[in-house]
Amino acid sequence: MDIILGKVKENLYAVAPIFLIVLALNFTITPLDASLLVRFVTGSVLIVMGLTFFLIGVDLGITPLGGQTGVTLAKTNKLWIIVIAGIVLGFFISLAEPGLMVLAGQVNEVTSGQISGVSILVIVSIGLAIMLALGFIRIFFNVPLYKLLIVIYLLIAALSVFALPEFLGIAFDASGATTGILAVPFILALSVGISALKRDSGASEKDSFGLIAVASAGAIIAVIILNLFTKATEFAADIEVAAEVDSLWNVFSELLPGILREGVITLLPLLVILVVFQIVAFKMSRRAFRKMVAGFIYAYIGLVLFFLGVNGGFMDVGILLGHTLASMDNLAYIIVVGFIIGLATILAEPAVHVLTHQIAEVTSGYVKRKAVLISLCIGVGLAVMLSVIRILIPEVQLWHYLLPGYIIALGMTFVTPKLFVGIAFDAGGVATGPMTATFILAFTQGAAAAFEGANVLIDGFGMISMVALMPIITLQTLGIIFKLNAKRSGKNERA
Repeated sequence: MDIILGKVKENLYAVAPIFLIVLALNFTITPLDASLLVRFVTGSVLIVMGLTFFLIGVDLGITPLGGQTGVTLAKTNKLWIIVIAGIVLGFFISLAEPGLMVLAGQVNEVTSGQISGVSILVIVSIGLAIMLALGFIRIFFNVPLYKLLIVIYLLIAALSVFALPEFLGIAFDASGATTGILAVPFILALSVGISALKRDSGASEKDSFGLIAVASAGAIIAVIILNLFTKATEFAADIEVAAEVDSLWNVFSELLPGILREGVITLLPLLVILVVFQIVAFKMSRRAFRKMVAGFIYAYIGLVLFFLGVNGGFMDVGILLGHTLASMDNLAYIIVVGFIIGLATILAEPAVHVLTHQIAEVTSGYVKRKAVLISLCIGVGLAVMLSVIRILIPEVQLWHYLLPGYIIALGMTFVTPKLFVGIAFDAGGVATGPMTATFILAFTQGAAAAFEGANVLIDGFGMISMVALMPIITLQTLGIIFKLNAKRSGKNERA
């Protein structure tokens, strides 16, 4: 019971900022239809319940599966087995990631099926799986993380030259969306066992970070490659803005059958993998095995409730608010609201608090949690605000932000303590949590749909990529400050 209450509390904190902002806007500058407001409140409750069940399921079943698998694979001491297993596991974990499923659904809706959600899910999952295996190889051969990241992002830059603008935003957003509340703990658990493969027995702290960063880059490469094989050069881009809606019962009853089916499709392969590994390798006690199976049941219930809440009203309100604010004469409103939403959302993200504790522990408290948290809040607030400005000024394109941003981020890897390089690049996945992939994404798409001269497909996507970029720069900056202060005080660098 204490575990459940703890998870409920965490998820209430995550949803509360968005909920309070929507209520404040409803009673001031953007009043909502009563039926839509009721749907939003109901959706918020379902999201809290869904995330609670889902995260309990991840803790009981999916993360232990990653840990057990990593240890089992390490015992084989055969790299080729680990690479193949990494590809298979990475594919199915990405396929079941809620944030990626939301993004794929939005792409499908905005393009009226021209870019199908299924194709996005599959191609992104393939990309993550291959790069996850590459991350294992990096650990095995002790390849410095910053060198591999530079090669990867140079490849991305070269491929981006041939990509259509419609695909760039989706590609970089997919990178942030695929490393969410399911993939991150699983990959980290898997890496614990894989690290035993290192040829030098003295594994350092910095080698425990960076796998997520490498894996998530696969999503970018995969979507750009999908673009290269897509024959269409023009896409219909539109999104429905619901000012008045059907009854609560009609909406949720129509959504439920499809969501129940999708939940089975996404989690069943992982459950099959668990059963196969239990028979072949794990040999756990019946009690331990039943506990992991129960975790999958919890995760399934959570997925169903989460997507009912997201699709049943939560995202509709985000779209409507963005659309309404972008239609106002005073555009300062949407810029300020965008900043506040970004700041408040990252402040409430549970994974961010885990990260700040981790940094404080690694640096023995020298880098204060408060300093890290404030830096991240400001960075993500600016990321959402810059995304809104890009919508309002169509001449500003996504690459105008990302190209110099990643040049700066990669350049900083040469002077940043290597421990902080891994932490910073992994932090992008931490920052792009459930609220970013749902409400804020819907908010920017609604704004793009309303503003004359903006394109929903080109300008409505790309926000998640901005949110993922800012922590890379912010935390590397903190790492450099830590390094300089350590030198001044005569302390040994830990990185």
